[in-house]
Order: sequence, then C-alpha cells, then structure tokens
Amino acid sequence: MDPTLDQSRTLFFQGVEHFEGGRLEQARSTFEAALALAPGRPSVLGNLGITLFHLGHPEQAVPLLQQASAAAIPYAGAWNYLALAHESLAQWQPAVDALERAGELAPGHAALWFRKGQCLLRLGRVQEALQAYDRALALAPDFADAWSARGGLMRELHQLGEAANCFEKALAFGGDPELNGYYLACVTGATAVPPPPRRYVESLFDDYAAEFQNHVVGQLGYQGHESLLRPLISAGRRFHRALDLGCGTGLCAQLIHPLVDVLDGIDISQGMLEQARQLGIYRALTHADIGSFLETAEGGADLVVAADVFIYVGDLAAIFQSIRRVLAPDGRFAFTVEAPAGDEDLQLLPSLRYAHSERYIRRLANASGFTVDEIFRAPIRYDQAQAVEGLYVYLR
Repeated sequence: MDPTLDQSRTLFFQGVEHFEGGRLEQARSTFEAALALAPGRPSVLGNLGITLFHLGHPEQAVPLLQQASAAAIPYAGAWNYLALAHESLAQWQPAVDALERAGELAPGHAALWFRKGQCLLRLGRVQEALQAYDRALALAPDFADAWSARGGLMRELHQLGEAANCFEKALAFGGDPELNGYYLACVTGATAVPPPPRRYVESLFDDYAAEFQNHVVGQLGYQGHESLLRPLISAGRRFHRALDLGCGTGLCAQLIHPLVDVLDGIDISQGMLEQARQLGIYRALTHADIGSFLETAEGGADLVVAADVFIYVGDLAAIFQSIRRVLAPDGRFAFTVEAPAGDEDLQLLPSLRYAHSERYIRRLANASGFTVDEIFRAPIRYDQAQAVEGLYVYLR
C-alpha cells in the first residue's frame, strides 16, 4: 500500500473521531492534513466541508462539498450539507438544486422535501412549495413542522379553513404550542387574542433586516412614518429626549433627529438595530421587546413615537401605562395602529398583525391619563397594492 495514502487514511479516521467527539477545530486540521496527502478524495472533501459548515463557515464549505458531490460514487451526505450551506447563505436556487439531488439518492427522507418546500417558498414558487410539503407529509404524516409550514402557505393563499386544519394537525403532532396556537388564532378569528410569540416577531425582522428599507419604502411605497411625523415636524417644537419604539432601520429617526437633542431606539430585532446603528443618529440602541424595556426605562422622555409597531404587539394596556410613566408631563406620544375591519376592539388578523379600534385607543388613553390631541384615519401601508387603513394617534 502507498504509505502516503495509508497516512491520509489514518488522518481521515482521526478526523472522524474528532468530529464525532465535538472537537471541530481538531477535525478541521486533521481533515486538511489528510486532504493535502490525498487531494481530491471525496470522503475527505465531504467531511472537511461538513466540518466547516458546523464551524460556521458555509462559504468555505460550499466549494469542498461541490467537489465531493460531483464524485463518481453518489454521496448523499455531501449533497445534503451542500444544500444546508446554500440555505445558510440564502442561496435558494442552488439549495433547491442540491436538495433535488439529495432527494434522488435518499427519496424516503421527508425532511429533504420539507426543506425544499421552504427554499421554493423563498423563491416565490408557491405551488411547487406546496407539492414539496405534501410529499413530505405523505412520507411522514406526523411531521408537525411540515403541517405548520403548509398551514402558513394556506394562510397566505387566503384558504383559512384549510390553514386552520393544518395548524390543528401541527398541534396534535407535537408542534410548538405557542407558535401554532398563535397561527391558529389568526385564521379562526379567536375571541381570546393571544400575545405575539417573541421568537416569531424577532425572527421575522431579523430575516427581513437587510432588505427591509429598500423593500418597504422603495418597492411598497410605505410612507406611514412620514405621515405620522409630519404634524410634529411642522409644529417646530424641539424635544430634549425621544424614544423611538420599534425603531427598525431608523426610518423615523432620519426625520425627527433634527428636532431632538437625544434619541434612543428600541427594537426586538438585532438585525434591524445593526442597520439603524449605521446611521450614527441614536445615542443608544437597545435590543428588547418594548414592553420589557418600558417597565424599567427611566422617565423624562418628552417624545415617544411608534410607527407601524403596535401591529406586532397586541394588547396595549400595559404599554400605555408604562409610556405614561416614562413620558414627561408636557411630552407627546405619537403612533399608528391598523384599523379593524369590524367592531372588535382588538383583532389578530390573518396577516398575523393586530388591529385596534379607535374606541379601544380612546379608552386606554383615558384610563392611562392621556389627553387625545388628534386621531385621524388614513392608509398606513400597502399590501399587494391595496391600501391598509390605519389610525394616526397623537396623545399628551
């Protein structure tokens, strides 16, 4: 036997032992040494690529896994991890291609079809995504995450009865009770409106952060923040300290910072805060849900703004009480809410957003010690080119 190949094989097995023992850096260096002695060996390429993926280096893993996947002997694991690496890099079409090849080599794996559906949905290929979910469920009828994802797709297609059935199946098969209960409530019009799961809102905006401003303002024509702040800007009052609740990427900050001495932002999404930090406008940016932040926030703010934020909060009673405590006696509180379609004071809509009635807002304002300066109704954003009506509210 060639001593070089024999040494490479020994190093390869040592690398496998390191990997299985969770010693990823040692596995990496050992696989690299094995590969240097035997360049191009698919097993070494694949295992090094898998190790790099687990070390959080998908961009380095991709070329190695591509080489391993192209080997003459089919290597299902390499195709699977190649797909995972592409998914982590948001390279959805290459991920779909890799999942298709992995599925050919392991056709009975429901998880591959589920992940393919998730990637296809990212590409906007809705019917293909539905077919992938259905294939996953045909292989594993108790696959709770697939039922939940299928329910989300049905919700987007406005097939609310079918969506409800899917979320009920997800719950029955052990799916996350908080998330699936929330999804089920939004499609059934439940009278007991649940609070939003933090991880849903946080992941929603973390995923959206990089493209948020270009998509919402540039493509959807969102102007709600401008409409909310225009009266405050026109009044010409200067504010010492302002709180920007749910600050996002800093849309409000860019408009009001010339009127404010000190501006602090709060958001549940770390990804959004990273975008806002690049503006160099805020004194401080806090990663927290606004309810928790306000419970311990220092008082003395003379302006609090929340543009298109309370649609992801739900019940506002505790929020109003906290803002009243934080706000200076002559301070202003300006915000938007989505208007409900019916007579309900508080609704969880199929869009997974909350709507609040004017009656509800006035009742909370009165109970919290606010004076209503003005409430007017106007579009707050657009959904599929249709105006979504909301309330613009100014309290003191």
